[in-house]
Formats: sequence, C-alpha cells, structure tokens
Amino acid sequence: MSLFLLTFFLLYSGLHLYIFFKVKGAITFGTIPTILLVIFITVMICAPVIVRVSEKYGFEFLARFISYIGYTWMGIAFFLFSCLILFDIYRFLIYICVALFNINVYAFSPSPRIAVVFSLLASFLISSYGYFEALNIHKETLTIKTSKIPKEIGKLTIVQISDVHLGLIVKEYRLKRILKKVKQANPDILVSTGDLVDGQIDNLKGLAELLNDINPKYGKFAITGNHEFYAGLDQALNFTKKAGFEILRGEALTVAGLINIAGIDDHAGKRYGLFREVSEKTLLTGLNHELFTLLLKHRPVVDNSASGLFDLQLSGHTHKGQLFPFTLITRLYFPNDSGVFNLQNKSYLYVNRGSGTWGPPLRFLSPPEVTVIELVYEDKK
Repeated sequence: MSLFLLTFFLLYSGLHLYIFFKVKGAITFGTIPTILLVIFITVMICAPVIVRVSEKYGFEFLARFISYIGYTWMGIAFFLFSCLILFDIYRFLIYICVALFNINVYAFSPSPRIAVVFSLLASFLISSYGYFEALNIHKETLTIKTSKIPKEIGKLTIVQISDVHLGLIVKEYRLKRILKKVKQANPDILVSTGDLVDGQIDNLKGLAELLNDINPKYGKFAITGNHEFYAGLDQALNFTKKAGFEILRGEALTVAGLINIAGIDDHAGKRYGLFREVSEKTLLTGLNHELFTLLLKHRPVVDNSASGLFDLQLSGHTHKGQLFPFTLITRLYFPNDSGVFNLQNKSYLYVNRGSGTWGPPLRFLSPPEVTVIELVYEDKK
C-alpha cells in the first residue's frame, strides 16, 4: 500500500508541476498570485492525506469539506492535464510537418495563452457535466435464457450493485438514488460485488439502515473488494452485515433450491494477511450443476481452471475508468472492463461500471449503473 501511495503522489505531483509551468508560461502572474497558486496546488496534492488525518482525529466536517474540494479538483486537474497534453501533441505534429515536408503551418498553431485558456474552460465544463453524470444512475439489463432454473419459477431477477464507495462523498443522497433503481427492479436476489464502502468509513450513520430496507425474497449477498480491506476489514464486514448482506468469503451455497451462489475474497486481502485462500475450481466443483451457478468476484479476471463450472461471473472494480480518457488505461489492465462477455463452455462474465464513484465525485463517458440480470427459463432439450 505504501508503494502505491508513493507512486500516486509522485505522479500526482508531476501532473501538477506540468500544469503549473504551462499556466505560468502562458499567463503572466505577479509574485502574490504565484505564491497563492503554489499554496493551492500544494494543498490539493496533500488533500487525500489531510482528509484521512482529519477524519482519524474526528474532524469530520473538515474531512468532508476538503474531500469535496480536493477530489473534485483531482478530476478537474486530470481533464486539464489531458487537454494540455493534446495541445502539445498537436504542436508536435505541426513541428513534424514543418521539419519533414518544409510546409509552414505554424499559423495553425494556437498560442500558449489560447491553449491554456481553452483547456481551463474545457476542463471546468467537462467536470460540471461529469458531476451530473455521476448522479445519473443507469439501469443495465442482462437477460439470460437457461434451463437451469425451475420451470415453475419462470424468471429469477438478480440485481447487482458494485463499487458504491460509501464514505465521505457517497452518502445518503447518492445512496438513495442508487437504491431507487434497485427497488424499481423488484429483485429476487440482491448482490454487492465489492467496494460497498470506501477507505474512510468511520461515520456511516443511517446508511446501513437504508440498505437494510431492501429485503429481496431470496436474500442479499456480498463479497469483499479491495476497499473493504483498505477501510479495515472488521468494520467493513460489520457494516455490510448490518446492511443485511450475507458475506461470502471463499464460500458457496444453494439458495432456496433455485440457484448456486459462490463468492471469493479480493486479492487485496493478501497484503494484510486476511485473504481467504480457496481454489475457485474446488469451490465450484462440489455444487449441483443442474442449477444455475453465479460466481461473485470483485475483479473481472477469469480463472480458466474454473471454466464451465459457473454460468455467470459478476464483477466490478474497473469503473470503466470513471473519467475518460482514463478508460483507455484501465482497459490495458482489464480487457474485459465493462459489459457482458461470452466465455468458454457456455459461461458469461458481466462487469458492472460501478454504482458510485471513487475519488472525484465525477464521471465522464462512464455513467454509474445498477445491473438487472434476468434469468429466464427456456427448455433447451
């Protein structure tokens, strides 16, 4: 975790240095404005640490205030950096045209001032849009026809939430918007595929009660994500249980004789010595495979040794990048970053984009979702 933090702060500081010198080179500042800009950037770089320390010592208002400002700025800074990089690439292409083809196209190159002003305006406009996109919960529906549910049932509705990240930013207002979509789907089963809570969960008063208000016919099931371990596993599990979920940690069960549900721990638990080591193949082999088997796994990574032993794997974790163009980087690590994927041996993988937000309370070209999975009986004889 310390290596991750060190890498994050080095990259985040570098991003701010790039922005600072670009702005400073394009717009003339006096001494006092320059000092104020340096102070602002320093505070924004340190904001995640300020938030964590403030909450640790009980200064919740300060922690929430700084988190909104710091994490919103994080999104704005990312968009600003992206726009400025695009202008630099454009200028480089113009330089190449002049150098290789001796064509004077410098007239098409914007001045540094125009590039910075345009980038600032664009980043603030995109961030404003991103704030509202993060509140616009989409309902995504996946229908699977199968002979593995009883004919007399006809249809079994499973609703998936993932990566809600309840904490300082995602609280009652945002959770209610998510749960509204859940209630509209009238699920038979509700599952949470990890990161229900964020890294700071010292005060989640009333949120477990909101979740506990939803009582599907056949129950609620959850697994750990990486943030359950970051938050402190015991308190994360206590919150999840209080919210009415049965937590599956390397466990599988048959629900009401209708469906098998298996869940495994996120690998982040290995860093803390809290990971429940279990072979997916071993876990799934002992189940009744005449019934539909649902595998809950936070990260969208498929264990080939378990191929054909589950019918549907539900995952999350990626947020589909949350902020484009970060989506492109996420896809390098997780090629199956969102949506449904047809696997070998008649199995499927579905990756939820996330129901909440991590870090910036923004989304851009990656709207949050609640997934409705409809298992519809079909005689395949």
